Amino acid sequence: MAGYILRRILLMIPTLFGIMLVTFVVTQFVPGGPVEQLVAQLEGRSGHAGEVRSSTTSGLYQGSQGLDRERLAQLKALYGFDRPPVERFLLMMKNYLLFDFGESYYHHKSVVALVKSKLPVSMSLGLWSFFLVYLTCIPLGIKKAVRDGSRFDIFSSSVILVGYAIPGFVLAILLIVLFGGGSFWNIFPLRGLVSDNWSELGFISKILDYLWHMVLPITSIAVGSFAVMTLLTKNSFLEEIRKQYVLTARAKGLSENQVLYRHIFRNAIIPIITGFPGSFVTAFFSGSLLIETIFSLDGMGLLAYESILNRDYPVVLGTLYFFTIIGLISRLLSDLSYVMVDPRITFESVETQ
Repeated sequence: MAGYILRRILLMIPTLFGIMLVTFVVTQFVPGGPVEQLVAQLEGRSGHAGEVRSSTTSGLYQGSQGLDRERLAQLKALYGFDRPPVERFLLMMKNYLLFDFGESYYHHKSVVALVKSKLPVSMSLGLWSFFLVYLTCIPLGIKKAVRDGSRFDIFSSSVILVGYAIPGFVLAILLIVLFGGGSFWNIFPLRGLVSDNWSELGFISKILDYLWHMVLPITSIAVGSFAVMTLLTKNSFLEEIRKQYVLTARAKGLSENQVLYRHIFRNAIIPIITGFPGSFVTAFFSGSLLIETIFSLDGMGLLAYESILNRDYPVVLGTLYFFTIIGLISRLLSDLSYVMVDPRITFESVETQ
């Protein structure tokens, strides 16, 4: 096991390096970088670079004469673009190894502090939707497998497939119209994680207020995921139910519950449980741009969109580096969970697949 883990960790290094290199090269050819956007603002044109640092850029613009080469070189030096791309990439990777992601061009604060400020929203959306999907879909999938072909199976499949077909942002708008003070009932709030007077509430009231704000956005995100997890659970259990050992267990006189939970369950649950560690880890950092925008939630989805739009390279590359590491670790945990769930699986068999 130790050798397998070590090989996987060593394999992560070139994978991470390759992802960062490709992304860095792509950013070099994207038009409208931070220097161009700052120049556009200084010349009075529209841009997306945010607020200009008056203390640094004061006096650079020369009216109708525009920016001369010397002033333009100062702007490039301000953002570090005066160095060759290779040198900038190697310096960036050196800093990233120390988890120094620099400062955002757009928000003018460190990337680490910026991500920390957005994480509460992403963690709320990701974790609650994750638990809701798993705790709902696994029992539902088992029941559908046991009652395969029944009216319940057909009706529930129809409902979850309709939910899967409706985009999350469309469902969000529909929920707002129905329950957010639109044309029908005004039951749930439409913005933020908590109310404005949250700090004045008691402990229980704070929890209820937080959950009250989470109902609509979590429902909008989770409903679309029900179909995949439910049908995966159903098909996994159906495959095991039709195997010979199930007939043998029934022939020995075991009850249906004993057959289902003592024999079928531990084999059918393997493909579901093995994806649990990766999904759980990534749930901390997931974000949805449309859902966050509709419900006025300032999370990682909105941050990623703004960073790409404004060519905020420290945020784009820094978060990519961090989330790539998280993703690679999640894949390793998923592979290790195979052995933890089913001791019959060995690392040698995993490597040959």
